[in-house]
Amino acid sequence: MVRIIDMECSIPRPAGEADPAPAATESTSAGQPAGYGMANYSRIFRSRREGADHRPDIDLDAYVGKLAKLGIVRSVPFGVSNEESTALVRKYPDRFLGLARISINAFKGMSGVRELERLVRDEGFKALGVSALVDCIPASDRRYYPLYTKAAELRIPVRIYSSMNYANDRPYDLGHPRHLDQVAMDFPELRIIGGLGGWPWVNEMVALVRRHPNLHVDTSAHRAKYLGQPGSGWEMLIQFGNTLIQDKVLVGLSAGLVGQPYETLIQEYMGLPLKDTVKEKWLYKNAARVFGLE
Repeated sequence: MVRIIDMECSIPRPAGEADPAPAATESTSAGQPAGYGMANYSRIFRSRREGADHRPDIDLDAYVGKLAKLGIVRSVPFGVSNEESTALVRKYPDRFLGLARISINAFKGMSGVRELERLVRDEGFKALGVSALVDCIPASDRRYYPLYTKAAELRIPVRIYSSMNYANDRPYDLGHPRHLDQVAMDFPELRIIGGLGGWPWVNEMVALVRRHPNLHVDTSAHRAKYLGQPGSGWEMLIQFGNTLIQDKVLVGLSAGLVGQPYETLIQEYMGLPLKDTVKEKWLYKNAARVFGLE
């Protein structure tokens, strides 16, 4: 059976329970017209979202069992708070990878650094997560540097939002891969994961992954059937991901986000024009190494 580490996994919630914070696709800036800011995602991805159940309608224990049967041995929870991730890691320590989401806007100064250390040392979190989309601050901003320093000291990777955003109340290129270049230069020991593939700057993302030994990229929020489609803009990732950077690509199935069954998404990855040994690296081996699970 294929083994998979999923970089972006939606978690079921009890019936009637709302998300702890407004969804990015639903929030609207006060006093602004409908569809402004984060709410613009609803317009951009309407066809993806209509009719899709974005959180699995299944008991959590049954859900974890289903993932195991499909070969998904570890998952990074998506769209959850640090408190929710803590509960998941405590209950299923061998199934979920805690990603400490430290927002510069929410954690001022050293408090974020202390929170990161607590989550890693006391709760077993395996990585730091930062998002230019949420914070409206590019990843190379000096305000993140204390967090990067602590992550390097703790020997954990950092996953950084690295993609164009569609929130039309902030710059579209907050997540441009060029910001990873500066971080990788300043923290050569730090393992970095560029989340969401660097779209639409895929060629630059691939070049930077090739340039920096500890820089990686994941495919979250994108379906594999488009990665392998000629003219999609992902050709460089497929070409180099099958050769020169085959050890540096991680997979995010994003089943809840794209509204497709796990079985479909797994088969799409198995159908990519990659060597079988490379598929095994993308789906499992690379993430296992980056997260120190080997």
